[in-house]
Amino acid sequence: MKIIDMKVRCVAIPLNAQLRHNTGVHPGYFLRTVLELITDEGVIGLGEIGGGDQRGALTKLKPRIVGLDPFHIETIKLKVLRSIYYLSNSRLYGAIEMACLDIQGKVLGRPVSDLIGGSVRDKIPMIAYLFWRYDRPGGGDDQCAEDMADLCQELHEDLGVNSMKLKAGVMDPMEEARVLELCRERFGPEFGLRIDPNGTWSVQTACRVGRRLEDLDIEYFEDPAWGLEGNAAVRKAVRIPIATNMYPNKFDDLGPAIQLGAVDIVLTDLHYWEGPRGVKDLTAICRTFNMGVAMHSGAEFGIELAAMLHTASTIPEMHAAGDAHYHYLEDDIIEGGLMPYKDGCIEVPKGPGLGVTLDEEKMEKYERYYEEKGDYYARFHQDPRRPDWFPVVGGR
Repeated sequence: MKIIDMKVRCVAIPLNAQLRHNTGVHPGYFLRTVLELITDEGVIGLGEIGGGDQRGALTKLKPRIVGLDPFHIETIKLKVLRSIYYLSNSRLYGAIEMACLDIQGKVLGRPVSDLIGGSVRDKIPMIAYLFWRYDRPGGGDDQCAEDMADLCQELHEDLGVNSMKLKAGVMDPMEEARVLELCRERFGPEFGLRIDPNGTWSVQTACRVGRRLEDLDIEYFEDPAWGLEGNAAVRKAVRIPIATNMYPNKFDDLGPAIQLGAVDIVLTDLHYWEGPRGVKDLTAICRTFNMGVAMHSGAEFGIELAAMLHTASTIPEMHAAGDAHYHYLEDDIIEGGLMPYKDGCIEVPKGPGLGVTLDEEKMEKYERYYEEKGDYYARFHQDPRRPDWFPVVGGR
């Protein structure tokens, strides 16, 4: 079997609100690049990547993988990821590995999870991911901690989720701390609480917020300050586990992070950590050094969510509920539409392969929607309420 072609398409799907974060605003839609690897036997593997329109970047890699066997992932990895530094991009490689594993599973008649160790659970608990919103359903913008607590309650009741994470670094840090205080008061001591300012706070501010939250017994404080040194400084000063999807988010920085004592929990990501197999390598290292692992979300659609679920299902120590922006999406590009939440969980697709199939009618619809709306990553995550605003790391 050989790869004979690559097809790449960019699609955008509407959200139920505009989502604010510390470097701008998702303007009412997410966009993804969808990859199809086509073999000489007619088997097609699906992959997905975010970060704006990646069609050109993936197409540059096409000559490196055409003619290769999709079962020979190490060779593909060497040619795509290791061989030349200015084309090397783990995020692109992650989509390619995803598609190769999808092909392998379809050929063997087995789910992707069986190819990377086998599932130890058949469903993955998920969180209520809280973003400060513009243009909420029903109108208006989120303005205070009570608005976020109300959103958390809505998601808890509608989806059955029993953990939350606040995307912080948007409002006053102490108002964001108050969100977690309200949620602890409303939902009790067993409800999982997390906060993530994406490294935008100064060490001093992160320590102030962390000390305020210590008595809430939160699950973790994610990327409280900038860089490995910032995380390490906060970890020394605050009695809350420090998590990251930023520092480290690649193998090159994992050793220094462990030596510095920068983090307690690493959030796995199929793109930063070189695909599902790379996540398994990461997990082995974390196990060796008694570090925790959790699951990161990157605004994925159904293809990547399926790959995330398969991967998480094979990791025994991944007991924390997974991140997902998924509940903000209005639709999906896979047959059957959005994967359902049941009792706060999403089931691992059964396979073969990833267990999802593209809905071509929706692909065409959301390709047109992307062409209409455009690539907001290319024009920066502009804030429509503050046209002259730009992020300042450590400004608070």
